[in-house]
Amino acid sequence: MKINKTILIGLAFIIFAGLIFITDAFNPIIRPITYLFLMGSSKGKDIIFFGLLGLFLILPQLINREIDTSKYLKISIVIGAVLLILGIILEVVFRLQMGIGLNTVFCSMTNGMSSTSILHTHLLKSILGEVLSKIMGPFIQSNINTGVGLYAYLPSFAFLVILLIPVLFATIVLSTQKRPWLTNFLIAFFSSCLLIGIIDGGMFATPSYVGIFGLYLVYRNGYYLNYIVGCVLRDEELLEKNELIQPVYRNRGFGQYRFLFNRLLVYIAVILVIFLRFTIAFAGAEPDYYTVDVANPSENLDLGNVSSEIISHENNSALNKTTFHIDPSYNEMKLINDLKFPLKNSCEYYTVSWNIYSYI
Repeated sequence: MKINKTILIGLAFIIFAGLIFITDAFNPIIRPITYLFLMGSSKGKDIIFFGLLGLFLILPQLINREIDTSKYLKISIVIGAVLLILGIILEVVFRLQMGIGLNTVFCSMTNGMSSTSILHTHLLKSILGEVLSKIMGPFIQSNINTGVGLYAYLPSFAFLVILLIPVLFATIVLSTQKRPWLTNFLIAFFSSCLLIGIIDGGMFATPSYVGIFGLYLVYRNGYYLNYIVGCVLRDEELLEKNELIQPVYRNRGFGQYRFLFNRLLVYIAVILVIFLRFTIAFAGAEPDYYTVDVANPSENLDLGNVSSEIISHENNSALNKTTFHIDPSYNEMKLINDLKFPLKNSCEYYTVSWNIYSYI
């Protein structure tokens, strides 16, 4: 195996992931950057991101086969999209099975606080967390949330969904080999974001957007990205390799408008999905008050600082549930986090209705 620059850069990223694991010294530098595309970046996300980035740069260099990389990139995009859709379907089935609303954030208080919602799902993360906790339990730091508290509530077939993840990993590796260096790095970057988004956040999470649409951008417009960068850097090797990867719609004799539509299709798709995300968020919002359902509450239940914001509450002894209505001026994320500590060891789980208006 010939050690080239790409392999060395990949090794550097993997070593850096290891350093982030054992020390917090790099957090003030790395976190503000990764936060932009990993949506609420955390130590665990940073470790996975740099580790995957390194692997996706190294592994394609170890394969020496003539294959249709565009075909495997297309397959990767399809599998990634299927996983994101299955994550939402799993959320819906889970909520119907639990008898809770679709427009709520579910917070398990078992094995630490773990939350999930259709807009930001952690169900697949909980499955992987359960597997990793059994294999690598002693090596997983306490400040890395693996979401295992959600695992007990999942339908029995949920484990089958994550079997697609290693398939996606393999097709990404095959789609990256023998490409120009810029395309290699872009696919590695976007694929790392996509896998993180699938596991932590789901279809409507920022890393999922960056990942799936980034790969789609490379698939449709990678030629033009390489061409622009190659001309700016005067990189003849990049320009030469780039001519071997033509967009599917180039040199097809299309009219100007049809050609522009093909070029801009990825951006149109991004706008439509973001519009769908906000449509669901506003359609499911409960602006008059938050509905907080606490399941299997302990006696003398106390909501801590949130108690002063309670409008009304009622007990349902038949369902062993207490329902609180909270002042809608409370920020949704702050409310969920402020309930975490007083409800620790005081209930099985609680749900909070959406209120996107609280972020405005």
